Amino acid sequence: MGPLFTGTDEWTLVISLVIGIGFGYILESAGFSSSRKLVGVFYGYDFSVIRVFFMAAVTAAIGLAYFGYLGWIDLSAIYINKFYLGSTILGGIFMGLGFIIGGFCPGTSVCAASIGKIDAIIFIGGVMIGSLIFSLAYPLYANFYTSGAKGAVTIYDMIGISKELAIFIFVVFAVITFYFTAEIQKKISEKSHKY
Repeated sequence: MGPLFTGTDEWTLVISLVIGIGFGYILESAGFSSSRKLVGVFYGYDFSVIRVFFMAAVTAAIGLAYFGYLGWIDLSAIYINKFYLGSTILGGIFMGLGFIIGGFCPGTSVCAASIGKIDAIIFIGGVMIGSLIFSLAYPLYANFYTSGAKGAVTIYDMIGISKELAIFIFVVFAVITFYFTAEIQKKISEKSHKY
């Protein structure tokens, strides 16, 4: 659990549940249970998703860096998924297609399903069926799945820069993205008001 709380496994589960409910409430309040809002980024009429996720990533990156610096958290204890190049690229393509076609990502589909949206419930059913097929067929493509193994690496390790410089570059990139998406959305809004 977090660095400011140490407790039993039971309390960790309770706190995780409370955080999860809070996160779902924030997603719903931001309108992320709407598939139209979520896919708006792909069609160029709503960039809220990009802004929210960039803000969350920037906050987490800066927060973890400071927590590590202050000794409140042991950054080496954070689990990092192993990186497999081929399956990551293919998985990203499938995830993007699923997002565009279904209108949700797995997290937002649960948020939407919790308020009774039928399309989200069907989407979750598709995720479960897809996960089952993936598991059953895994022996057929296990070699591809594990090809291009890089281990548990971070982006800044892979490109050979410091963590602090990587966070700075990421923040600059996020600010530029915020600016340009706001400009695009403003122009789209102006055009829609003309007609």
